This record gives sequence, C-alpha cells and structure tokens, in this order.
Amino acid sequence: MKQQLKLRIILADAPRGVDFGLQKGRGSDYETVQLQRSGSKDLQFEFAVTVTKSGEGSRRRLSGPYVQGMSGGKFVYVDIGTFAVQKDSCWSRRLKIPLDGIALGLLKHSAIGVSPVLEARVPGTGKDGGPNCGTVKPFDGWKDRSA
Repeated sequence: MKQQLKLRIILADAPRGVDFGLQKGRGSDYETVQLQRSGSKDLQFEFAVTVTKSGEGSRRRLSGPYVQGMSGGKFVYVDIGTFAVQKDSCWSRRLKIPLDGIALGLLKHSAIGVSPVLEARVPGTGKDGGPNCGTVKPFDGWKDRSA
C-alpha cells in the first residue's frame, strides 16, 4: 500500500541575503527547487514523499525524488548559497534534515483516512553565524500539523 505524505520544513532565522532551496534528485543528478532568498521572514519548503507499507508489520519505507540516504537513515537536503545556484554567494553548504519518526506519525492517520501534514522547524543560522549546515542540530523532529 502506497500513500503520499506532505512534509513542510520551516527554516527559522536564516542569515539574510542567502539563497536556499530544496534538493530534488540524488548524487550529481539533482536540481534545486523552491529557491528562496532569506530576509526578515522564515523560509518554508513543502513537498511530498511516498510511504510504502512493506510486509505485515508496521514497517514503512519512504521514497521519492526528495528522499536521500539508505534505509534506516533517510533525510532531505536544503541546498544553500552556491549549491542553491546563488553564483555570488560566499556560502556553499547543505543542511541535512532527518526523516526519522515520520512513519510512526503516519500510522494514527492512515487508520482514519486523514492525509497528514508533518512539519519540522529547524534553525537557519549555525554556530558560526552563517547558514546552518550538516545534520541539523538541535532537531525537535517532525510534528503533526494536519489540524
């Protein structure tokens, strides 16, 4: 059984004047979509992943053009600066946002036929004052915003 799951990333308080975008595709075969330049407001990225139930248990598999990584360690990338096609940027970074816990959040909705929207709020500025990069920390996980 396959189901589409809508995800939303809120990138809070990113340094101004830097381009950010969602990475679609893997390896060297990717494009950066939903390009946005940071300013006074938080940035928002929305996309869908496919959730496939595998076997009789509650195991779920996430896939789709935005999903990166191996089984048990799936994530999405937010491209930053030159990785987000901002030619004049001094930043060349990626922010890795884990997809852990999503399948469990989906279970309560699939039983009642609700299409969930899960949201992750992540800091846009790193310890060095530049755009946050690497695996996002701290990460409070994905929250249900379906209501």
